[in-house]
Amino acid sequence: MTVLGWISVVSLAAWVWLTFCHGLFWRTDVRLPPRAAPERWPSVAVVVPARDEAEVLPVSLPSLLAQEYPGEARVVLVDDGSTDSTGALAKELGEAGGLPLTVVSPGEPPAGWTGKLWAVRYGVEQAGDAEYLLLTDADIAHRPDSLAQLVAAAESAGLDLVSQMARLRVRTGWERLIVPAFVYFFAQLYPFRWSNRPSGRTAAAAGGCSLVRRSALERAGGVAAIRGAVIDDVSLARAVKRSGGRIWLGLADRVDSVRPYPELAQLWRMVSRSAYAQLRHSVLLLAGTVLGLALVYLVPPVATVAGLVAGAPRVAVLGGCAWVLMAVTYLPMLRYYGQPPAAALLLPYTACLYLLMTVDSAIQHWRGRGAAWKGRTYPAPGRPS
Repeated sequence: MTVLGWISVVSLAAWVWLTFCHGLFWRTDVRLPPRAAPERWPSVAVVVPARDEAEVLPVSLPSLLAQEYPGEARVVLVDDGSTDSTGALAKELGEAGGLPLTVVSPGEPPAGWTGKLWAVRYGVEQAGDAEYLLLTDADIAHRPDSLAQLVAAAESAGLDLVSQMARLRVRTGWERLIVPAFVYFFAQLYPFRWSNRPSGRTAAAAGGCSLVRRSALERAGGVAAIRGAVIDDVSLARAVKRSGGRIWLGLADRVDSVRPYPELAQLWRMVSRSAYAQLRHSVLLLAGTVLGLALVYLVPPVATVAGLVAGAPRVAVLGGCAWVLMAVTYLPMLRYYGQPPAAALLLPYTACLYLLMTVDSAIQHWRGRGAAWKGRTYPAPGRPS
């Protein structure tokens, strides 16, 4: 057998393992666990860090203020040094009624803190003695019963962290190509079922919607325990789970992102700003990731086409079988996002884009830029800020 043939064997074996032995990561049926209304609804504070969010705030903030929560709840919006009208707009929206709204500003973060986590820490302090904290981004809109459903799930199942991956926007061509794959790759990296096992080592959360018990957050060391994390949601889940808390992560039905990503450049920045941080700034992990993406996602279509062109049916069959498994595992995510099944055949192309985004993320870190987001740049560990 040729070299490509043997590589195709390895690629197919990888897809067999991913499909049947990797936590069924590709399934989209991990939704909020069974829940019932608690006898007493605990108090909740919704903490919203916001930096230059005037564009999306008119859609997201009213959805939080309109929450139909049977217990005591209020919203704390932390204006994180915005250069637009975020703070003033939030106060204006709060005058329309609904849950009580407090708008505060923490000032610039000190050394060692990311801006978002400094804002979250300040918001948690302003939340008083609320028993639960809903940490949600300023571009996330919630249906009226979202908060009640999250709290009911936490109380019914005895969970310390309940997180839902918001349904991202898929309207433009680039969004339809990139977004479903983003969630698919995230689930492959952190299989939800593995993360939700109390005894499992995997831990993950979605920063756009995470409900955490105050006592569990304090036991994990508070927000200060993860103050420098660029990927703050996963870091929070790890801290809570490591300190003995029970966590849960799944896909959302009633929580939606309203942020538009109409151009490839915007989606590229979303991924590349933290991709190398996800690899712990390791050249070895970067090399392994690039080789892994190529082996798993690029070899199947290359082997299929090359085998057909060169008259090597065995290579074509091996590549084709791997490509079929890839497409089949992607179909549930496409259905979740309302996309046509034929789009599954484009996953290798999308994976190639993600490979390039990851390499670009590493290049930016090597240039000393670190993770750049909304006017702030966080240097790679070991570099001066």
